[in-house]
Amino acid sequence: MPKRLQLSWQEFSSRLPDRARSESLELDLWVSHCFAKHQHENYSLWLDSAAAAHSDSRYHILLKAPEFVLSADSHGTHLTQARQRWSELLPEPSSIEQTSMLEAASQIMRQCQPNIVISNPQELPFSGGFAGILGYDLGRQLETLPADNLAEYQIPDACLGFYTEALMIDKHTAQLWVLAAEGRHSDLIESWLSNSTRHTEPFRLTSNWQSNMTRSYYQRCFQQVRNYLLAGDCYQINLAQRFRAQYQGNEWHAYQQLRTVNDAPFSAFMRLPEGCILSVSPERFLAVDSSGQVQTKPIKGTRPRASDTEQDAAQREQLQASEKDRAENLMIVDLLRNDLSRSCQPGTIDVPQLFAIESFPAVHHLVSTVIGQLNPDKTAIDLVRAAFPGGSITGAPKIRAMEIIEELEPNRRSVYCGSMAYFSIDGNCDSSITIRTVLAERQHLYCWAGGGLVIDSEEPAEYQETLDKVARILPVLESV
Repeated sequence: MPKRLQLSWQEFSSRLPDRARSESLELDLWVSHCFAKHQHENYSLWLDSAAAAHSDSRYHILLKAPEFVLSADSHGTHLTQARQRWSELLPEPSSIEQTSMLEAASQIMRQCQPNIVISNPQELPFSGGFAGILGYDLGRQLETLPADNLAEYQIPDACLGFYTEALMIDKHTAQLWVLAAEGRHSDLIESWLSNSTRHTEPFRLTSNWQSNMTRSYYQRCFQQVRNYLLAGDCYQINLAQRFRAQYQGNEWHAYQQLRTVNDAPFSAFMRLPEGCILSVSPERFLAVDSSGQVQTKPIKGTRPRASDTEQDAAQREQLQASEKDRAENLMIVDLLRNDLSRSCQPGTIDVPQLFAIESFPAVHHLVSTVIGQLNPDKTAIDLVRAAFPGGSITGAPKIRAMEIIEELEPNRRSVYCGSMAYFSIDGNCDSSITIRTVLAERQHLYCWAGGGLVIDSEEPAEYQETLDKVARILPVLESV
């Protein structure tokens, strides 16, 4: 048996500048400056609670230098970058190539958990484990789906690093925590704080944004969706268009602008060898806390913000009262209740909040909350595997909706409508739905926007909604 890895938490709040301990904006700037020194490193990841006041926006989690990496693409599942000390615990890479990535992650987590000890556990959300991106196309490993569109992206369908070191900043208490092996804490904090920021080329677009759907193409897709709805194939289908532009320079500069303007609770930046992910998501997919309570918060229902205060309030009220949006939201709530029931104890599924309004800089959203209690024989990875991809961005029934999405959308979704997630060795988990998310690779940016279509949807309003959702992304990147 390999020697157990002893990890522990140490508080380093004294290393925060005085103003960062007393002013939330200064703390936010300090965290951003800290990560900037490592944003160029492969597998660096910032799980970024960028929203100033959102109830789900509390912890910044900064990660780099994983112990090993698990990824998936059209050829299978891959285990790479493993450090020597893990050789006795990890499976042979060839043995998991034909295993779904989430099943492989579950197996590896079970192997690693008994060999990692947290000597002074804290009430913090991540204590080492897997973290990264689960792209929408990972669903092809979980369900039998058509492959009408080419796998054109360089980035893998999914990529999880296994991290045993972390910086965590609690925004509520202005505390800085460091997770590391015994004797490594001071070295780790110095590696985050002392490295000088390298010079990076300024970011700018070198072309205009271009959609993969003309307006007439979108109209034809909308009509085909309507035909499927009338035929009874589905009762809701998500249809999205993809925007593409060329760029040069460092994507980190673009992310800094996006996070500031969008104020999103589930923001994230991840650098991979093939490209990087810039996410300013407002939506939680699935979370599991230390008591085993599961939570999902689907968004379904959108209105644009207005600059005039009275008009903006009217938009909120209109969304709150909309029977159509409530019906759409309820359809997805029912789908997610079913998804949660696969992994939760019978009788524990509940909907404590239905049709709440959450407001963001670009739009108002209609948000519901579904909870349950995880079965003792299930893990957070099992939970995500049973519910992936999220129902709020596919439609219902899910598999048929995904088949129709593959038929109608001209390109694969890649990171869009997947999830940025972490799976902690102590059982905790949190994850987003990667809407309002940009993929950068090979000097091209990709950004998607869509919406759920139901039988009484109107094409002009649905098309406009896709534009409203990226109103704080595409123009912002044009002006960087």
